[in-house]
Amino acid sequence: MSPEYLRGYGKLGQEGVDKENKSKARDILPVPRTKEEAKQVYDRLSKFYDYTLGLLGRKYSEMALERLSVVEREMVMEIGFGTGHCLKWIAKLVGPAGKVYGIDISPEMIEKTKERLEKEGLANRVELCCGDATCLPFNESAFDAVFLSFTLEVFDTPDIPRVLAQIKKVLKPGGRLGIVDMSKENGKSVFLKVYEWIHNKCPKYIGSRPIYAEQCLIDAGYQIKSKEKIRIFRLPAEIIVAIKAMP
Repeated sequence: MSPEYLRGYGKLGQEGVDKENKSKARDILPVPRTKEEAKQVYDRLSKFYDYTLGLLGRKYSEMALERLSVVEREMVMEIGFGTGHCLKWIAKLVGPAGKVYGIDISPEMIEKTKERLEKEGLANRVELCCGDATCLPFNESAFDAVFLSFTLEVFDTPDIPRVLAQIKKVLKPGGRLGIVDMSKENGKSVFLKVYEWIHNKCPKYIGSRPIYAEQCLIDAGYQIKSKEKIRIFRLPAEIIVAIKAMP
């Protein structure tokens, strides 16, 4: 095979990959609500979140956190922490010499989390911030690990690469990103189709939808360390740990 032929083959192969990725991006449903609308929804949800959505996903959030392998003295951030169940466990894992940061769009969720951390005696290990993950207010290479639990899929499709780029910026080289999310990869699931139908009918209130998380991570330049397929009430989901490559 000539070098010219190989170059042509590689180009055609890459074009095929690019076309497939673009097709996947178009296949992800949009999230047609403003950040202010999202904040208002989560503020209202905060009053009963622990007994509804938070309760349903808690088991899988804890599984994902185990896969992230947080240890003492680490600097860890959680994005979209809700009422703080995982933040509480992260604070215990990093110990008194570590530090945890949380960012969430909802002031009411932040207040619920403060109450939980104070009750557990962990408030001094955690800094909470009200903000948007498309513009993280942290220094470059500040964190050993970042965690998202059913959070990446609430961002509108154009915002997902922005969030992943921001996380990559604040992770240390070799730092870990752990996520658990609803997965679009098994597109034949009847339950997935029903969920997407509900999302289409009520996008302001059912803001999350299944995504191609692994492909999004690869496109953003992460290395996939592990991936585990799970099901949440027959909805396909996944736990992924990715690594920011060393320079």
